Amino acid sequence: MNEFDIYLRKLMEERNWRRLKRDLNELEPLQLAGVIENMSKSDEIFVFRLLLHERAKETFQLLSHDKQEEIIEGLATYSHIVTNLLNDLDPDDRTAFFEELPGEVSQRLVQMLSAEERKIATKLLGYPEDSIGRLMTPEYVAVKPYFTVVQALEHIRQFGRDSETLNVIYVVDDQWRLVDDIRIKEIILAPLEQRISEISDNRFVALNALDDQEVAIKVFRDHDRVALPVVDTDKTLLGIVTVDDVMDVAEEESTEDFHKFGAFQEAIINPVKAHISYLFRQRVFWLTALVFMNVFSGAAISFFEATIQQAVSLVFFLPLLIGSGGNAGSQSATLMIRAIAVGDVQMKDWFRLLGKELMVSFLLGCVMAVGVSLIAEFRAPEVLPVVALTMLLTVMAGSMIGLLLPFIFTRLKLDPATASAPLISCISDISGVLIYFSIATRLLHLP
Repeated sequence: MNEFDIYLRKLMEERNWRRLKRDLNELEPLQLAGVIENMSKSDEIFVFRLLLHERAKETFQLLSHDKQEEIIEGLATYSHIVTNLLNDLDPDDRTAFFEELPGEVSQRLVQMLSAEERKIATKLLGYPEDSIGRLMTPEYVAVKPYFTVVQALEHIRQFGRDSETLNVIYVVDDQWRLVDDIRIKEIILAPLEQRISEISDNRFVALNALDDQEVAIKVFRDHDRVALPVVDTDKTLLGIVTVDDVMDVAEEESTEDFHKFGAFQEAIINPVKAHISYLFRQRVFWLTALVFMNVFSGAAISFFEATIQQAVSLVFFLPLLIGSGGNAGSQSATLMIRAIAVGDVQMKDWFRLLGKELMVSFLLGCVMAVGVSLIAEFRAPEVLPVVALTMLLTVMAGSMIGLLLPFIFTRLKLDPATASAPLISCISDISGVLIYFSIATRLLHLP
């Protein structure tokens, strides 16, 4: 607990409500959100009720979904406060909040909205999950091509107060089809009598409401925009998506891929708050599956039992060799999964990348073979050729596995992040055992 939290606690204990209310409302929304995130449930409800209307709205949008849900539950007895808060939230933030709630809770809260806001919320929630339609907000400013700059500026003053952003003004025809997007700077600097159509170039980048949210991440990155229009198949302007919402999605996607690469069923946003049974369910499937896959490693070792009995020194190098193959595979897979996710690599590139990875893994394998040879020279010189050649081949095999698995999963319409590090290591272990003892049997002329 920092000094300010202690100060707030002291004001609450002294029941100095006027001072507490004044000091809280002097904080920026981001600071307030940080204070509330660290409070107990009873304190956060009390503090939230002391916030001014606009400050409460801005602060609520910056809280985590868990904390938002706690506050809504805590304010259940103050239905008018909840109603006002939900009605005032930006539509895209409200949709993101509803998505995190159980279905029956979301439906109950939707019914508390005004008729106009309920219509907006229902429309946004009607788009497929993880679609761009769920991210967009209908709060934007659009002008007609035949407006003069004077008319456009007057229109912006009249309707721009509730707009999500005024950096870009959208141009639509009489059927509300998107014609252009113009930076506000261009309108401000244009002659007052000039028509909007005269400063339009009819070139714009738009998102489709039904596209996946990952498409929005790539388009924003490629075009460096603060907001992008969202249209339907007829190019009718439906809303806009802002870069802050896309950044939130990008963070969630990165978290999900990171956890999948660690062999979790799905992303675990906050392990501190997650229930033990939930954490167990997310981890048990892959770990159990990998246990049965590792049986094949044991079966391969038992198949070469006679070879091991004739050259016990081989066992010393076994963990080192198969571990190196798994590490090389994990490196390669991490590189490919990231490249596929951000669109730098397409499915058609797999063959060219295969040749490049083959060369890189050969060079890596040679360097690592020299390293393991130095160890073998002192530990067991009689198996030096075996461990050197095995190191080269296991590194190459692991790298190929790590490169190909993400492409295979993508071809099967599965998330390439599912080609997780433990899975790659397991496959590399099996192949490493087979390579190692096959080479040992051949080079050492063992049974």
